Amino acid sequence: MMTARFDTALAYASEAHRNQVRKGSNIPYVSHLLGVASIALEFGADEDQAIAALLHDAVEDQGGLERLEDIRLRFGNRVAGIVMDCTDAVIIPKPAWRTRKEQYLASLAHKDRDSLLVSLADKTHNAEAIAADRAEIGEVIWDRFTGGKDGSIWYYQELAKAFIAPFPRQVARLDRAVAGFNEG
Repeated sequence: MMTARFDTALAYASEAHRNQVRKGSNIPYVSHLLGVASIALEFGADEDQAIAALLHDAVEDQGGLERLEDIRLRFGNRVAGIVMDCTDAVIIPKPAWRTRKEQYLASLAHKDRDSLLVSLADKTHNAEAIAADRAEIGEVIWDRFTGGKDGSIWYYQELAKAFIAPFPRQVARLDRAVAGFNEG
């Protein structure tokens, strides 16, 4: 069961991302955060992991290490650690896309199961959104992404490989979404 801490985290995430929308759309960014938290809970997350799912992009997109420290003070070390593990860059400007993705993939081997579950939920939600948008608007979807179609397929397939050992059943959902990158 979720407690008032989860409600506080949802309000915090909503405020932090208030002026942000999903890439290439007018969809409020909080929809992604809710989606990731939902998937994480479906995959067996506890409350700390669900809170981290709501906050997983706050450091990268909304304040860097200062934001991380605020999350640590408000929600504890475990939540902050998971959020940091889901962050692929804290410096501005971010490193080149391919370099950043390769570094993130390499880092997954050193992350604990708690963080991997939230990361898998994030990547699954992203892949499902990409597949749905591709089915709706076609190949123009790839113009939104620095890695383009080939880079995106490479990245998500590599993610699936990294997540398969700890989460074989849950990775099937990610695989289905990535298959949608080429279908329809």
